[in-house]
Amino acid sequence: MGPTPHIAVIGGGSTGAGIARDLAMRGLDVTLVEQGNLTHGTTGRMHGLLHSGGRYAVSDQASATECIEENRVLRDIASHCVEMTGGLFVKRPEDSEEYFQKKLSGCEECGIPAEVISGEEARAMEPHLAKDIDKAISVPDGAIDPFRLVVANAASAQEHGARIETHSKVTDLLVESGEVVGIEVEHDSSPGKRVHGTEGGTEQIRADYVVNATGAWAGRIGDMAGLDIEVRPSKGVMTIMNIRQVDTVINRCRPKGDADIVVPHETTAILGTTDEEVEDPEDYPEEQWEVDMMIDTLSELIPMLDEARTIRSFWGVRPLYEPPDVGSDDPTDITRDFFLLDHDERDDLPGMTSIVGGKFTTYRMMGEQIADHVCGKFGIDADCRTADEPLPGSEDFSVLRDYMDEFGLRSPIGRRSVERLGSRADEVLKTDGPNPTVCACEGVTRAEIQDAIRGSGSDLNAVRIRTRASMGNCQGGFCSHRMASELHSEYDEPVVREAWDELLQERWKGQRHALWGEQLSQAALNYALHATTQNRDQDPADGEPVDFSAFDSGRGQTGGSVDSADVAADGGTDGY
Repeated sequence: MGPTPHIAVIGGGSTGAGIARDLAMRGLDVTLVEQGNLTHGTTGRMHGLLHSGGRYAVSDQASATECIEENRVLRDIASHCVEMTGGLFVKRPEDSEEYFQKKLSGCEECGIPAEVISGEEARAMEPHLAKDIDKAISVPDGAIDPFRLVVANAASAQEHGARIETHSKVTDLLVESGEVVGIEVEHDSSPGKRVHGTEGGTEQIRADYVVNATGAWAGRIGDMAGLDIEVRPSKGVMTIMNIRQVDTVINRCRPKGDADIVVPHETTAILGTTDEEVEDPEDYPEEQWEVDMMIDTLSELIPMLDEARTIRSFWGVRPLYEPPDVGSDDPTDITRDFFLLDHDERDDLPGMTSIVGGKFTTYRMMGEQIADHVCGKFGIDADCRTADEPLPGSEDFSVLRDYMDEFGLRSPIGRRSVERLGSRADEVLKTDGPNPTVCACEGVTRAEIQDAIRGSGSDLNAVRIRTRASMGNCQGGFCSHRMASELHSEYDEPVVREAWDELLQERWKGQRHALWGEQLSQAALNYALHATTQNRDQDPADGEPVDFSAFDSGRGQTGGSVDSADVAADGGTDGY
């Protein structure tokens, strides 16, 4: 047998991390590169739904069947990332009975467990549902943490020998004699972001094969080699509420449209979503009317949303792909299935394959098919094990118990920590030193923060992704400085201040369309605290003073707006 093939995977979202894990577990030499943090693109801006397949049971039954299959797999291998909330497709009086019956029969045809319950039974499960809900279909939807899942996949890939490089942007594909032979990468030279030892600057990474797993950005990578990859990005806007108004995923039982789902996630509820085709996956921020529409429409299902506190909004871009011979003017008609594009067969350019389309729930299945394809290229006979071997943190979930006595933590804090860490709880939480709570909203302690810093360096947004610190109601107002102080023993003041600035900027951008009522008061309080105690009296996004009076007119008429320049620099606002 010849030398082990080296595979370069471009993209650090769920698909890229899943591919890297699968290939590394099969014994291949793998390097994954991501231009930002893990989950920088679409993965970090999804609504956190673990699909049962019910949403596609009428319109796209192939995708629905894949979803229920992978739903069951992820419950087993990623138990510390999943909360099985259950889901309801609820019918209002004006909604079609014919479609309700199509949804029910579609679920049955796709193997999705489904049961019709009355409006009274639905309200017994979720008391805040509208009183005129007729009935509902119960399905096994769930909530899943995309950040935790991707980090766990990357950690598993590393354990099997893969090299993971974040903050590393691909600037060119290396093409020699009509074949892709590697990638050129520009590593971020900022101190603290080279966690795994790579210095900043340009690096040419030679590879026996390249996998393009960049989703909505796949066309940009293709352009580097003159390839035409027609991804049709579709923007979806989501809005985050301050508490869980429901504990079950609530879907409206009607054909796919805007504002038809509420996903309980951790301490919040996420309202979604829109579906608008865009040209650029980075330069289309949400607008105020989209947030207003989300709240107004979903208040028909859950009336209390109309008066609830909104803490931030964000948008992501679906990497939809339509084969050239299909053609559709409506992005909602495009399949959510995924496609493997072998550029040797398709474009007469060997050495690279792109994977496009798909959904977060099917990321592992996508990774398996790509890994099968790559192994076939090199005549490697190695079975996929990703459906059977738990991810780091889910090997033994019996550690989910009351940690108050063992770790000296208040019970709710200990429980939240263990839910996030899973089987790594003992390793992370057993510490000889003090372990105070750094982020009170999400119950994140110093031990978790320090564990995240060891894995991600000085990048506090990466720490946020790993721990949820600063994602709660105050949006970093009361904990961002505490997070920054945890860097002081390893990093000097300029690095810490830069990391702190980046965290505050990211948290602020997502609040700009939620500034009315109580959230406006919270933002003004945060601003006043930071201005008086830290000399931070400027808008983190543009360096100008904030005029909070511009937002006084309330929802639907807010004077503040997010310029595309505010969000385009890093591909929009991160979710949650």
